Amino acid sequence: MSDTKARTAEQIEADIAATRLRLASTVDELVDRANPKNVALRQVEQAKSQVFDEQGQLRTQKIVAVAGAVVGVVGVLLVIRRLVGRR
Repeated sequence: MSDTKARTAEQIEADIAATRLRLASTVDELVDRANPKNVALRQVEQAKSQVFDEQGQLRTQKIVAVAGAVVGVVGVLLVIRRLVGRR
């Protein structure tokens, strides 16, 4: 700190107490964020937001796209398996 005035012991103690409170609050927030139950809940909410829009309606375009990709991958794997099986 570049204060030109000297601080009293009470001011320094008050600054330390305020810093301690901010640090405790930050630690509590980090513990809450890192709690496995909370992490799982956030992941579930994120997954739901991929399938449902803000009004709770299914996002059919995304579902169709994912289903199409899955069908495509399965098709490619079946073709590869058939080609490898001929040897």
